[in-house]
Amino acid sequence: MTTETLTIARLGSGGDGIAEAPGGPVYVPFTLPGEMVAVARVKNIGTVMSMSVASPERVEPPCVHFGPEGKNGTCGGCTLQHAGDALYHAFKRELVVNALKSKGLTPEVAPLVIARPGERRRVVFTARKTEKAVLLGFNQAGSHHIVSIDHCPISSDGIISRLDAIRRVAGAIATNSEPFRVTVLETLAGLDLAFEGIKKVGDKERRAVTACVLSLPGIARVSSDGEILIEPQRPVIDFSGVRVSPPAGGFTQATKPAEDAMAELVLAALGKAKRVADLFAGSGTFALRIARQAKVHAVEGEEKALKALDQAARNTQGLKPVTVEKRDLFRRPLMTSELKVFDAVVFDPPRAGAEDQCKELARSGVKTIVAVSCNPVSLARDLSILTAAGYRIRLVTPIDQFLWSAHVEAVAVLEK
Repeated sequence: MTTETLTIARLGSGGDGIAEAPGGPVYVPFTLPGEMVAVARVKNIGTVMSMSVASPERVEPPCVHFGPEGKNGTCGGCTLQHAGDALYHAFKRELVVNALKSKGLTPEVAPLVIARPGERRRVVFTARKTEKAVLLGFNQAGSHHIVSIDHCPISSDGIISRLDAIRRVAGAIATNSEPFRVTVLETLAGLDLAFEGIKKVGDKERRAVTACVLSLPGIARVSSDGEILIEPQRPVIDFSGVRVSPPAGGFTQATKPAEDAMAELVLAALGKAKRVADLFAGSGTFALRIARQAKVHAVEGEEKALKALDQAARNTQGLKPVTVEKRDLFRRPLMTSELKVFDAVVFDPPRAGAEDQCKELARSGVKTIVAVSCNPVSLARDLSILTAAGYRIRLVTPIDQFLWSAHVEAVAVLEK
């Protein structure tokens, strides 16, 4: 380990400050461009020892768990609470701009749709049962150490106000001292707690969870690795007037404002399209909204999510016809011959993107394509496939859903 003084040149894609040193770039967490810091360096990672020049963009972090001096350790949930809004918002937008430029794409990129504190309705905690208590929080960056939290500025009050209840349920279901995860989703019916990674949940734990949940108001469902243990109320979320009960542990957008912003962009782009394919449709985030104005064919590989979508469509009046298809689009994308019946296609894949599906879309005559992505790098690759085949990118809109992190969503609208 060596000690040296460095000047931070820029922010890296992960949110760390980057300084250029003789041996190559050095990554320094919790720093900003223009800052001069003395760091203890191990290989290409620097730890701040002192700061002689601070950036005018530096602000006081709103959370006591953030940063190298965070209470009980550094919470790894956020990386950029120390950055002022102007710098932070520009950084998020540039993640999308730079990814597109790497593929030679220079479309119009709209201003960032910003995120605000207290909007997160879905949070993934790490938990572990000890002899004294249940630790519930987030892993320290680059570590298995759990920073147990008592508040979290990104999360909704409906979740943070129930941390003690979540700990009680976690304590009832835990079978040993090994760490596990719990995804907490705030729904209209109460909290949906989906536990993962707990070995051998037996009758004892099931009885304990049942007794615990029945004594706690506001817990709608508890599941373990997809198996429902107790469901006092069926969890329900609202897709612009269509009520859906998502599967236990199923994917949902992390914040409702971001979901609504993405949906608004999708619907506007579709215009007067009469028949739309929604690929990687999940539980119907877009399909059920699109059905207000067009016929929809929803394709999804996860059977439980597709069932939730189908049930919601059948139980909602005023929708255009919605058909569903269970299909692994990574292994078996919709072929060009199948796509010819659609006026428009929407796709919202996982982080890996939709490379093979885009190759089929590139050969199709679909007039409008809307790409929704949580990964600018895979989005840029997918868009380059489509533009090479004659599609024009009309607009790309970056959307912040994971506040103070280096993750950014984007919606891209293309036309043939």
